[in-house]
Amino acid sequence: MLREDFIPDYGLSVSGLAAAIGVSRQSVNELLLERRALSPEMALRLARLFGNSAEFRLNAQRAVDLWQAREALKDDVGRIKPLSAA
Repeated sequence: MLREDFIPDYGLSVSGLAAAIGVSRQSVNELLLERRALSPEMALRLARLFGNSAEFRLNAQRAVDLWQAREALKDDVGRIKPLSAA
């Protein structure tokens, strides 16, 4: 979302975004390449810059994390038998 929507909409470069939020270019680059998950600290910085909430950003990260876990574990989770209340 950050890479595809916010950066182009605001005409930012990786370096420009990093400077605007006070972090290294490497930190932003790793986030954009999905090598690093969004931290609460980064969510606060981005929320301030773009005028939305840190919760918005963290919820988006949580959705990605859950999707990745679901894909990685689908066979194992599929073998778990749900319990029934007695």
